[in-house]
Amino acid sequence: MNINPSVSIITANYNSSNFIVDTIESVLNQTYVDWEWFIIDDCSTDDSVEIIKKYQDNRIKLIVLKENQGAAIARNYGIDNASGRYIAFIDSDDIWLPNALEERINFLKNNNEEAIYTSYKRVDENLTPCLKDFVAEDHVTYKRLLLNCPIFISTLIYDTKRIGKLHIPNVHRREDYAMILNLSKKIENIRAIQSSLVIYRIRQNSYSRNKWLMFKLQFLVYYNFLNLSLYKSLYYTAHWACNGLKKYKKI
Repeated sequence: MNINPSVSIITANYNSSNFIVDTIESVLNQTYVDWEWFIIDDCSTDDSVEIIKKYQDNRIKLIVLKENQGAAIARNYGIDNASGRYIAFIDSDDIWLPNALEERINFLKNNNEEAIYTSYKRVDENLTPCLKDFVAEDHVTYKRLLLNCPIFISTLIYDTKRIGKLHIPNVHRREDYAMILNLSKKIENIRAIQSSLVIYRIRQNSYSRNKWLMFKLQFLVYYNFLNLSLYKSLYYTAHWACNGLKKYKKI
């Protein structure tokens, strides 16, 4: 066992027993094997923990929280314990293709980059394609991220030696976006790999399917988290909504 793995993978799990097996198998099938994986169970009420415990791989490090604290705080437990130079994320219902880690690590090293993300496939709960593959934009800047976020957390990896550990802001249901905004303040741009290396499972009961709620939460990111003016917050929220319609255009 490598005491100091090069990659630390972070996953917050909550009631994902229907999907977590696919996620675990996809990580175990990676061609790049020098990793540790912190799965933080956020007080699930299903049998997620029992499923995870069946995997006797010493690279998997399960942390079970005694009370539900939300995805941001759950992930931060993993980040605090991470020993790898590179930190990557995968949600508990998503899937990495076998070369997902290897291609990203090679890209970071070969191009001397600090952070990268990738294109990804979009499927329904049964893994049937429901939208076109999302094609990653290269050289994403902070100003670009204000309009909307093309970066999907399960495709992201960054170099802690270059930029330090980034904790997840506890921004209600927009914690991924808030963290990526903070990341973009540290580096000039975030690079992209055009290959689709991740499968994003779009679940019908996800809170993100509630567009009015998401509109409100997005506004609060601008207004409360970034402390933008009311006018700018409304301006960027409108752009986010318009770009979201294009992003989720049906096949």
